[in-house]
Amino acid sequence: MIERTIDKTGQILLVPDIEFESYWTNLPYETEEIINLYHEHGTCEQFHSELKTDLDLERFPSGKFATNELILHLGCLTYNLLRIIGQESLKSEDAPLKRRVFRRRVKTVIQNLITLASKVVRHSRKVYLKFGNHSPWFPTFKRLYLSFST
Repeated sequence: MIERTIDKTGQILLVPDIEFESYWTNLPYETEEIINLYHEHGTCEQFHSELKTDLDLERFPSGKFATNELILHLGCLTYNLLRIIGQESLKSEDAPLKRRVFRRRVKTVIQNLITLASKVVRHSRKVYLKFGNHSPWFPTFKRLYLSFST
């Protein structure tokens, strides 16, 4: 239970603001464990929201269940691969970020590493991927490419 007598602007309240949280469950766990499970549920909802919005899986294109099931499986595979790339990109300080982060959203990984500006060059029967001279994400991309290709 939380009782507030002053609001966020500093105004003294005539009647105190009382906030009460209750958890109803039939799980055989201690109170602290139930509260932790509740907070982890919020984290799970955040990942679910990220899957739907960042990969545009809010509405499925087909009226056939099997087709939509395949699209969902491919979306989950893509999501997990992008999460692995995002977590791997955090292992070094070569990313041009303003502050330290502990996880990258899938949308950020797509914007910074997947849609990186480059062009395909064919020369001497070989295919090269050419990046700009001043690409800030190239060192991160190169490190990730080398870590996943070896």
